[in-house]
Amino acid sequence: MSVIERIVAELGPWTWHIVGLFLLGLEILAPGSFFLWFGISALIVGTLAVFFDWAWQINALLFLAIAIVCLIVGRHYMKKAAASSEDPQLNMRGARYVGREFELSEGIEQGRGKVKIDDTIWRVSGPDLKTGSRVRVVNVEGANLKVEPVD
Repeated sequence: MSVIERIVAELGPWTWHIVGLFLLGLEILAPGSFFLWFGISALIVGTLAVFFDWAWQINALLFLAIAIVCLIVGRHYMKKAAASSEDPQLNMRGARYVGREFELSEGIEQGRGKVKIDDTIWRVSGPDLKTGSRVRVVNVEGANLKVEPVD
Protein backbone atom coordinates (compact mmCIF):
# COMPACT_ATOMS: atom_id res chain seq x y z
CA MET A 1 0.00 0.00 0.00
CA SER A 2 1.47 3.35 -1.04
CA VAL A 3 1.84 6.31 1.31
CA ILE A 4 -1.02 8.21 -0.35
CA GLU A 5 -3.37 5.22 -0.08
CA ARG A 6 -2.48 4.83 3.63
CA ILE A 7 -3.11 8.52 4.30
CA VAL A 8 -6.45 8.44 2.47
CA ALA A 9 -7.46 5.23 4.28
CA GLU A 10 -6.61 6.75 7.67
CA LEU A 11 -8.63 9.89 7.01
CA GLY A 12 -11.88 7.96 7.08
CA PRO A 13 -15.40 8.97 6.12
CA TRP A 14 -15.44 12.08 8.31
CA THR A 15 -12.98 13.70 5.94
CA TRP A 16 -15.80 13.93 3.39
CA HIS A 17 -17.92 15.79 5.95
CA ILE A 18 -15.07 18.21 6.67
CA VAL A 19 -14.46 18.78 2.95
CA GLY A 20 -18.21 19.27 2.41
CA LEU A 21 -18.45 21.87 5.18
CA PHE A 22 -15.33 23.59 3.85
CA LEU A 23 -16.87 23.79 0.36
CA LEU A 24 -20.12 25.14 1.79
CA GLY A 25 -18.05 27.76 3.62
CA LEU A 26 -16.36 28.70 0.33
CA GLU A 27 -19.81 29.19 -1.17
CA ILE A 28 -20.34 32.11 1.18
CA LEU A 29 -17.21 33.83 -0.11
CA ALA A 30 -17.61 33.00 -3.81
CA PRO A 31 -20.27 34.49 -6.07
CA GLY A 32 -22.87 32.27 -7.67
CA SER A 33 -23.72 28.78 -6.48
CA PHE A 34 -20.83 26.66 -7.69
CA PHE A 35 -19.28 25.27 -4.49
CA LEU A 36 -22.70 24.55 -2.99
CA TRP A 37 -23.26 21.49 -5.16
CA PHE A 38 -19.79 20.08 -4.50
CA GLY A 39 -20.24 20.63 -0.76
CA ILE A 40 -23.57 18.81 -0.78
CA SER A 41 -22.00 15.99 -2.78
CA ALA A 42 -19.14 15.62 -0.30
CA LEU A 43 -21.61 15.49 2.60
CA ILE A 44 -23.63 12.78 0.84
CA VAL A 45 -20.50 10.72 0.12
CA GLY A 46 -19.37 11.18 3.73
CA THR A 47 -22.71 9.92 5.00
CA LEU A 48 -22.59 6.91 2.69
CA ALA A 49 -18.97 6.22 3.71
CA VAL A 50 -20.05 5.94 7.35
CA PHE A 51 -22.32 3.02 6.46
CA PHE A 52 -20.36 1.40 3.63
CA ASP A 53 -16.65 0.58 3.74
CA TRP A 54 -15.72 1.29 0.14
CA ALA A 55 -12.27 1.95 -1.27
CA TRP A 56 -11.28 5.59 -1.60
CA GLN A 57 -11.37 5.30 -5.39
CA ILE A 58 -15.05 4.29 -5.24
CA ASN A 59 -15.78 7.22 -2.91
CA ALA A 60 -14.02 9.60 -5.31
CA LEU A 61 -15.98 8.32 -8.31
CA LEU A 62 -19.19 8.47 -6.30
CA PHE A 63 -18.36 12.05 -5.35
CA LEU A 64 -17.84 13.01 -9.00
CA ALA A 65 -21.08 11.34 -10.10
CA ILE A 66 -23.15 12.93 -7.31
CA ALA A 67 -21.51 16.31 -7.92
CA ILE A 68 -22.43 16.25 -11.60
CA VAL A 69 -26.02 15.26 -10.81
CA CYS A 70 -26.29 17.92 -8.09
CA LEU A 71 -24.82 20.52 -10.43
CA ILE A 72 -27.28 19.75 -13.23
CA VAL A 73 -30.33 19.48 -10.97
CA GLY A 74 -29.29 22.52 -8.97
CA ARG A 75 -28.76 24.73 -12.02
CA HIS A 76 -32.14 23.65 -13.40
CA TYR A 77 -33.83 24.41 -10.08
CA MET A 78 -32.09 27.79 -9.71
CA LYS A 79 -33.04 28.80 -13.25
CA LYS A 80 -36.66 27.82 -12.65
CA ALA A 81 -36.75 29.64 -9.29
CA ALA A 82 -35.31 32.83 -10.82
CA ALA A 83 -37.84 32.81 -13.66
CA SER A 84 -40.83 32.52 -11.33
CA SER A 85 -40.12 35.58 -9.19
CA GLU A 86 -43.16 37.39 -7.78
CA ASP A 87 -41.52 40.74 -8.45
CA PRO A 88 -39.29 40.53 -11.54
CA GLN A 89 -38.37 44.25 -11.28
CA LEU A 90 -37.27 44.03 -7.65
CA ASN A 91 -33.76 45.37 -8.27
CA MET A 92 -34.71 47.68 -11.14
CA ARG A 93 -36.30 50.65 -9.40
CA GLY A 94 -36.41 52.83 -12.49
CA ALA A 95 -38.27 50.19 -14.51
CA ARG A 96 -41.07 50.30 -11.94
CA TYR A 97 -41.81 53.89 -12.92
CA VAL A 98 -42.31 53.30 -16.65
CA GLY A 99 -45.86 54.32 -17.57
CA ARG A 100 -46.43 56.31 -14.36
CA GLU A 101 -47.01 60.06 -14.24
CA PHE A 102 -45.15 62.54 -12.05
CA GLU A 103 -44.77 66.29 -11.57
CA LEU A 104 -41.45 67.92 -12.44
CA SER A 105 -39.67 69.30 -9.37
CA GLU A 106 -37.18 71.09 -11.63
CA GLY A 107 -38.15 72.07 -15.16
CA ILE A 108 -36.55 70.43 -18.16
CA GLU A 109 -34.09 72.81 -19.84
CA GLN A 110 -31.87 71.74 -22.73
CA GLY A 111 -33.27 68.25 -22.36
CA ARG A 112 -32.42 67.80 -18.64
CA GLY A 113 -34.53 68.19 -15.51
CA LYS A 114 -35.51 66.51 -12.24
CA VAL A 115 -38.52 64.83 -10.74
CA LYS A 116 -39.07 63.84 -7.11
CA ILE A 117 -40.47 60.35 -6.63
CA ASP A 118 -41.19 59.44 -3.03
CA ASP A 119 -37.97 60.44 -1.23
CA THR A 120 -35.66 60.28 -4.26
CA ILE A 121 -34.84 62.90 -6.86
CA TRP A 122 -34.41 61.39 -10.34
CA ARG A 123 -32.77 62.98 -13.37
CA VAL A 124 -35.09 63.13 -16.34
CA SER A 125 -34.61 63.88 -19.98
CA GLY A 126 -37.14 64.94 -22.55
CA PRO A 127 -38.58 68.03 -24.24
CA ASP A 128 -38.22 71.37 -22.44
CA LEU A 129 -41.00 71.84 -19.86
CA LYS A 130 -41.66 74.14 -16.91
CA THR A 131 -41.40 73.18 -13.25
CA GLY A 132 -44.66 71.57 -12.09
CA SER A 133 -45.51 70.10 -15.51
CA ARG A 134 -46.94 66.56 -15.54
CA VAL A 135 -44.78 63.99 -17.31
CA ARG A 136 -45.03 60.27 -18.04
CA VAL A 137 -41.98 58.00 -17.78
CA VAL A 138 -41.50 56.17 -21.09
CA ASN A 139 -38.06 54.58 -20.66
CA VAL A 140 -35.15 54.17 -18.27
CA GLU A 141 -31.49 54.58 -19.21
CA GLY A 142 -29.36 53.83 -16.16
CA ALA A 143 -30.29 56.39 -13.51
CA ASN A 144 -32.00 58.67 -16.02
CA LEU A 145 -35.75 58.56 -16.73
CA LYS A 146 -36.90 59.44 -20.26
CA VAL A 147 -40.18 61.37 -20.05
CA GLU A 148 -42.82 62.85 -22.28
CA PRO A 149 -45.39 65.52 -21.44
CA VAL A 150 -48.86 64.42 -20.36
CA ASP A 151 -51.60 66.02 -22.46
